Amino acid sequence: MTLNTISYQQENEYRLLRHATLLIRIGGTKLLIDPMLSAMGSMSPVANAHNQSRIPTMELPVSTFNLNLILDEIDAVIVTHTHRDHWDAEAQALVRKDTPVFCQPGDDETIRSQGFTQVQAIDNTATFKGITISRTRGQHGTGEIGRQMGQVSGFVLQHKAEVIYIAGDTVWCSEVEEAIAEHHPSLVIVNSGAARFLTGDPITMDVPDIVSLCSAFPHVRVVAVHLESVNHCLLSRGVLKEEMSKAGLGKRVHIPYDGDAF
Repeated sequence: MTLNTISYQQENEYRLLRHATLLIRIGGTKLLIDPMLSAMGSMSPVANAHNQSRIPTMELPVSTFNLNLILDEIDAVIVTHTHRDHWDAEAQALVRKDTPVFCQPGDDETIRSQGFTQVQAIDNTATFKGITISRTRGQHGTGEIGRQMGQVSGFVLQHKAEVIYIAGDTVWCSEVEEAIAEHHPSLVIVNSGAARFLTGDPITMDVPDIVSLCSAFPHVRVVAVHLESVNHCLLSRGVLKEEMSKAGLGKRVHIPYDGDAF
């Protein structure tokens, strides 16, 4: 699907571009989350995975012209962590260097070294244009693989009564459970896809993780992204949709396609 334009008509709107790249308008402020903007097949595959397809495996759903329009209009970027499927070389080249960038501690030096002049690491909370941005923790896998994947973060965005939680690259864990219990989001965006290597367990949420989240918080609406764009993400939208239906969660878990609003 190719979008000719991206238009915002409401104060709060959310759209998936591709993988974990989100366009969020909250309180009238436009945020770009985890931009992976490379053309299809322009990056080498994730190593030690079950297939060696070059990434991204899908094109962006916007033309180059309209992508540039989007980048001209955003107020800030949030980078949950600097793995290349969340902050790639193309994003570093295309995003204006004076764009405010919010990130986790430790990534700010890396992003500044790439030429960005307004970088703020969030340890706990920050405010931007009336939005409270709170950093949350997570676990990018379990055991030794989880430790090797390094620190990752999620972010809660709150403007007045609107609270959304972008969980980031994490499995279901106590940190995610505590973040939802503390911030009471009405919408939780999870990075699914059951990404994994040839050895070890998934490093992003799989079907049991999402079912556990929904069981723990039965009133939360869940959106699953991070699907079908990187070679180590083995869980497809079709399978996830089928499994959510079997679990009685078909109406609670939304699985957008690239370009969809939700």
